[in-house]
This record gives sequence, structure tokens and C-alpha cells, in this order.
Amino acid sequence: MDLKLPKLGEGADSGVVVNVFVREGDTVTKDQAVIELENEKAVASIPSTAAGVVAKIFVKAGDKLSVGQRILSLSETGAAPAPAAAPKAAAPKAAATRAEPEPETTEPAPDAETGTSEETRGTAATPVASPSLRRITRELGIDLGKVRGSSAGGRVELSDVRAYIQRLEKAASKGREVTAAPAVPAKPVAEQIDFSKWGSVTRKAITPLRQVIARRMWENWNAIPHVTQFDDADFTRLNELRKQYAAAYEAKGAKLTLTPLVMKAVAAMLKKHPMFNSSLDPAANEIVLKDYIHLGIAVDTEAGLMVPVLRDVDQKSVLELAKEVEQLAQKARDRKISAEELKGGTFTISNQGAIGGDHFTPIINKPEVAILGLGRGAMKPVVRDGKVEARMMTPLGLSYDHRVLDGGAAARFMVDLVKELQDFKEEAVRI
Repeated sequence: MDLKLPKLGEGADSGVVVNVFVREGDTVTKDQAVIELENEKAVASIPSTAAGVVAKIFVKAGDKLSVGQRILSLSETGAAPAPAAAPKAAAPKAAATRAEPEPETTEPAPDAETGTSEETRGTAATPVASPSLRRITRELGIDLGKVRGSSAGGRVELSDVRAYIQRLEKAASKGREVTAAPAVPAKPVAEQIDFSKWGSVTRKAITPLRQVIARRMWENWNAIPHVTQFDDADFTRLNELRKQYAAAYEAKGAKLTLTPLVMKAVAAMLKKHPMFNSSLDPAANEIVLKDYIHLGIAVDTEAGLMVPVLRDVDQKSVLELAKEVEQLAQKARDRKISAEELKGGTFTISNQGAIGGDHFTPIINKPEVAILGLGRGAMKPVVRDGKVEARMMTPLGLSYDHRVLDGGAAARFMVDLVKELQDFKEEAVRI
């Protein structure tokens, strides 16, 4: 039997093989990991669906693998691989002349009852496409099943939808019925520049993770009208509390950084300003207010930006958060983070303080409606009670979705957050 790549989840139709754990002739058990696949910012093991002896392996490290593609073939446990079948004898020429003529189109024939083709029946119920593209086609009243995807695994891209609309318009102008979209829709051709004519160059392949980051950042930036509210918060007290309790936390097996302290302050603000903990459902014309607070934490890794999610932050202690932040950040850097640990966030925090830099404009992590960016704190002269004092001032940037939130709401959120950070309660840190 053949082991094929199963469906990987919503919008995920392919990945890159990182490791192959078995060799031809190896005996494997059901649910034993046979390959490791990089997909959707995570590296996951793909298990065998049956027991047997590996007869042939069809992939190697570095190969791009799509859903339904063969990984390896298995023979029954203890049985030798079956010999290759002898090629069938060529059909008599006379029989060929009596065969049915080839159809004029290469499109698979639709099923009479479901309208789906033999090519798609038994696999995905709907074409593979990003959630944002599904929303767009719903709003436009377009049946996504009629759009032919041009990317790997039949994934439908925005350019495919545009091409389909152009065909509709062209057909309407001629007054005839629309036929199926072409297999490969026309796409705008980017200008090809030969950079080597000015000097030596090195080309580097874009990794699957960077492709995911690029696609999501493009979608987030283009789908959401961003506005960023800036302010500075006095982190003097927060930093003093961190230093005061660092040893006690270390004794409990945790490293106390500013991040879990900021998370507790943000969680309190999300309860006070619940619209910042919501999502927009444009198809239903509704705002989804969430009763839970799951915070995404941006982690800078060698492979690129990853955002693991810590769940129920408002219900956890600073000690619990400190341990979890460290564990998830390390898993992200080691590429051992699971796809599920990257989902379900309601608000994101991006702390660049350890790297440096001042104010910046973070991009909202759709379907969230806001994200907080923190720059590096620095000692600055501040007037307090008529006196100039040196205080640890940290730059903040709150980007928000202007379809859901207005400037007044963002200003009130930031004012309250700054106060919460500056007057952070010691009992929240004490263990």
C-alpha cells in the first residue's frame, strides 16, 4: 500500500520534507513517524497509517510535498517487496482506431449529482484557499468551487479569482455562457533584472517559513486599515520589581523578564477594554467579543518571526507565565513548536527591547484587531513633582484595526495601559 501525505489543516496543502526517518527494508508500526515536514511555521512528524515493511521511498529531504502525494510504499510485515509489474503489451493498432475520440477539453468530467469532478471527489470538499480569500469571494458572491487554482495542490490565489472575474466580464460582454477557468490563469509578469551585470551576486532560496511570513504579512497589511498610537511608559518600578524577584524566580526554575509582567498588564487592559480582544466577522457584519485572553508573543528566530500563543493569561500567575514564555520561545527557536501552539491568539505583543530600537509600527496579526510593540527602555530625564529625575522610559506602539476601533478608544487604552505599567502591583510578582 502507498502512504500519502494527509490533509494538513485549513489552507495548508503542502510542506517541505525536513527529515526521512526510515529506509527501504525497515519495518514500521502504525502511527510511527516516517518523515518530518515543515509547514505553516511549524515542523511536524507525519506518522504511518499502517504497519509493514518499507518497500520504496519516494521523497527525500528538501522535496516539496503536496497533499495526496506518495511518501512511501509498504508491503505486509515480513513480506518481500513485490516485483515491479511487467509493462502491458501495446494495444493493437486496429483497436486504437476504434477508441472513443479524445474530448476537446482537458477539464475532468463533473459528477451529475454533486457537480464535482473525479479529480476532486474524495479529497477536499472545497478548494484550498486562505481564509481572507474565502471571505472576499463570499462577499463578491463568487462560488470558489468554480475557480481553478494555479498553485501547488490546486490552491486558489487572488490572481486566480481576478482571472475568473475577467472571464465572467468578457463572457457577459459577448452574451455567452462562461466556461471553466483556464488551467493556468494569466498572471502579471514581474520585471526580470540581471543584477549580476553590476557585480557578483548570490541567490538564496526563500524558505517555506519565510514564504508563509511574507504571504501573511501581505494579507494582514492589505486587509486591515492600520493606525498606530504611540506613547512612552515609565518602566522604572517594573524594572525594579524584576530585579528584586529575579533570584526567587530562578530558584523556582523560571527566568523573570519584563515580558510576563507586561502580559499581566495587557490582560487587565483587555478586560477593561474588551473591543481590543475581539475579531471582525465581515461576512456576518458582526464583531466577535472573546471571553478568553490568549496572548501571542512574537519570537525572533534564525528562521524568521514566529508567534506562539499563551492561553488564559489572565488566569495565570507571573511565575507560570515566565516559565511558559521561556518554554514556548525555546520550542519556536528549535522549530519544535506545533501548529496548534501558533493558533487562537486574541492579541499580540512584540517586544524588541532586547534587540534595541525605539518606536515602531507592528503589523496586526489577523484575525486579531490590535498588537502592542515595545522598544528598548532607556534612562531619560523626566519631570516629576517639579523635579527632574532619571527614569527608565520605554517606547510603546499600539497598532489597531480602524474598522473596529477608533482613535479615542486607542488613546484611552494606551493611557490606562501606561498607568497600569507604571503602578504595577507588587503582589502580582510576589511568590
